[in-house]
Amino acid sequence: MNEIIERLYRYIQFPIVRNALIVGVLIALCSSLLGVTLVLKRFSFIGDGLSHVAFGAMAVAAVAGLTNDMPFVLAVTVISAVLLLRTGTNTKIKGDAAVAMISVGALAVGYLLMNVFHPKSNNVAGDVCSTLFGQISILTLSKTEVWLCIVLSAVVVAVFILFYNKIFALTFDEDFAGATGTKVSVYNLIIAVIVAAVIVLAMNLVGSLLISALVIFPALSAMRVFKTFKSVTVCSAIISVVCALLGMLVSIATGTPVGSTIVVVDIFVFFVFYLCGLLTEGVKR
Repeated sequence: MNEIIERLYRYIQFPIVRNALIVGVLIALCSSLLGVTLVLKRFSFIGDGLSHVAFGAMAVAAVAGLTNDMPFVLAVTVISAVLLLRTGTNTKIKGDAAVAMISVGALAVGYLLMNVFHPKSNNVAGDVCSTLFGQISILTLSKTEVWLCIVLSAVVVAVFILFYNKIFALTFDEDFAGATGTKVSVYNLIIAVIVAAVIVLAMNLVGSLLISALVIFPALSAMRVFKTFKSVTVCSAIISVVCALLGMLVSIATGTPVGSTIVVVDIFVFFVFYLCGLLTEGVKR
């Protein structure tokens, strides 16, 4: 136990590790706030779909030789998020089908491009694996990416607090929200842009295949115990931050992949809250 504590203390002295912890906690916080809304709107799978879109965009940027692919990837992901969130009952392709179609299509095209056109990287398989599972990219963040994450997190929290009532109304009944004068399309656009931005940044933490876990598990865990929107949101944020921090510390101490470790911690916490929910319901009866 002392060896583990000493190892953690030694690694935390490095700026790249501290930056990774800061970014990981902030991404987890943003994902949890958006996760409650997306889960209740039955769009929880959108994180997975958009992450695959971002992977495809990164592949195109790599083939094109772009040195800074963040603006391109973010733009493509934002456009895809807007299109996905606008799918409704009046479209021929329903929301879940559209997400699945774009998810699989973007992943296949991205992987095909990276293998056929051979980007400048000398280790295509390693780059793909890192992008999909987030093995080491969290430790290679630049100062620009760290500050971008900090600014984005502040924006997400500010938007969620300022427009809490509007987001609440949109989450449960868009028709009623529109009838009361709320500009549904505008707020859906804001949500779509923020979701896309968080997804692109979260790829550095858990990789494109595991992003949905940051969105889904904290919200579902909180829903096992709490029933109101506000309490679920607050609990989800706490769970997400604690799981991300604990997962990263365990990863540092044991040398396991960051993304997978965080997801395993989230799964464990979900089962704990699930059991707590069962016990609470049993007591009430």
